[in-house]
Amino acid sequence: MNESVTEVAKNIGDLGMMAVTGAFFLILSAGLMVACFKWFKSIINGIISRSEKTMSDLLQETRNQNDMLADISEGLRPETQLRVKNVSGVFFDLSVEKVCRMIKRIREENHIADREATRQKIRALLRNLHEDRNSRFDSFTYRGKKLSSYTNPEWIEDVAKVIEGEIYNESGANNNRAFTNVSTVYENIKLDFYHRLNQ
Repeated sequence: MNESVTEVAKNIGDLGMMAVTGAFFLILSAGLMVACFKWFKSIINGIISRSEKTMSDLLQETRNQNDMLADISEGLRPETQLRVKNVSGVFFDLSVEKVCRMIKRIREENHIADREATRQKIRALLRNLHEDRNSRFDSFTYRGKKLSSYTNPEWIEDVAKVIEGEIYNESGANNNRAFTNVSTVYENIKLDFYHRLNQ
């Protein structure tokens, strides 16, 4: 009888230890499962947030490309080119008038015997005219770029040579000849501008 009581007590002690050990392992397993679930959740959340960012970047890039394609396709339409040519033609024709007045004013107001001072003044006036026209061209775009990006600063020198040729012409002042020569150089400038638009 004593032996059976001792054996029962021993069995209860062993089972109690097993119950404590089992409980410990159950708690450890539960903790690991919770940790694994949190880890998986963080991985999944990271994948979702990265894919959302990637999709957002892709959407923005697609919009940018659509805008660029719209600008390019607009530039290829004949009516857009006609509109650009009409607008730019008005500004170039206005420049012809301004340059003709400039020639007349330089003849009357300046000491043209000082060729270097006259040369510098002509280029300063033409640079101002060129920059003023560019600032007006900035209001218009063609193929996604401002119209001013199609102009060429070398045009200043082309027009300056014509002005000097008129001011220092041995035949004397002739407004009709000056108008013809200035118109001719601006027709060349227009052609260069149109070629630049289509390059």
